[in-house]
Amino acid sequence: MSAAHGVQRVAVVGTGVIGASWTAYFLAQGLDVNATDPSPGAEERLRQAVAQHWPTLERFGLAAGASVDRLRFHDSLEDAVAVADFVQENGPERMDFKIELFRRMDAAAPPDAILASSSSGLAISGVQSGCAHPQRVVLGHPFNPPHLIPLVEVIGGELTSSDTIERTLAFYAAIGKRPIHVKREVKGHIANRLQAALWREAFHLVEQGVASVADIDTAIAHGPGLRWAVMGPFMNLHLSGGAGGIAHVLAHLGGPIEDWWKDLGAPSMTPALQARVSEGVAQELGARRTAELEAARDTLLLNLIRAKADTGTLD
Repeated sequence: MSAAHGVQRVAVVGTGVIGASWTAYFLAQGLDVNATDPSPGAEERLRQAVAQHWPTLERFGLAAGASVDRLRFHDSLEDAVAVADFVQENGPERMDFKIELFRRMDAAAPPDAILASSSSGLAISGVQSGCAHPQRVVLGHPFNPPHLIPLVEVIGGELTSSDTIERTLAFYAAIGKRPIHVKREVKGHIANRLQAALWREAFHLVEQGVASVADIDTAIAHGPGLRWAVMGPFMNLHLSGGAGGIAHVLAHLGGPIEDWWKDLGAPSMTPALQARVSEGVAQELGARRTAELEAARDTLLLNLIRAKADTGTLD
């Protein structure tokens, strides 16, 4: 095992979009990966996805010993987790499914292995409820795509031990992630709740005819989104206050901000609104292909992540 984080072999359970991205990232960090997924053709799709992600990860810089040859695919869930030091689960977002899946993993994994779920919304207290050893079950929610975006939200359930939380945070940090500890369970965790707040107002503005889908995207991508990619909302507010910092901003804009909050919308996701937004996205997309946008996005993300690290100042 690695002295840095005590993990040498990771089991990736569920190898769809998120699981495949995790697999590529773990391999790039010099880890052995046991993967499993019951879907027909899953192994072939996984290996194709890893090959697709690999050039980007090479540009990031591979860890010593990193190789796609360290990937092993298992038809059996129990075989995949039997010798794992850490398990990253990426199954369907259904509580009944995850309870049974974690019960099986808990019965088959080594006693000191951590069982982490990538769930984007389910409470880990429910997920661990069928396990004989619930103290080692934790949420490790990545931000898509995991092989590029550093954020991982770590959340314990009612029965998760503090040792599991600490070991999980240490593991993710050791392999180059930026883990945060969400101190209590809330729907959507942290990042998705913040996104949901923005999405709600974006859909409201479309519904009310305030702006087109394209103009709303432009407002974020060429306005505050540029600053948000550099630092978070509180630090951005702090810098906007000059010498007085965030205390100055809140003293002068606290009232207006609160007034804006009261005026924000709460739209319903009606078929009409869904169709309107979908049509707006199609118009914005034009002749461009989604794959082209994804490639351009990933290149910019890679350059931005590198640039932020090079400053030595930005967290």
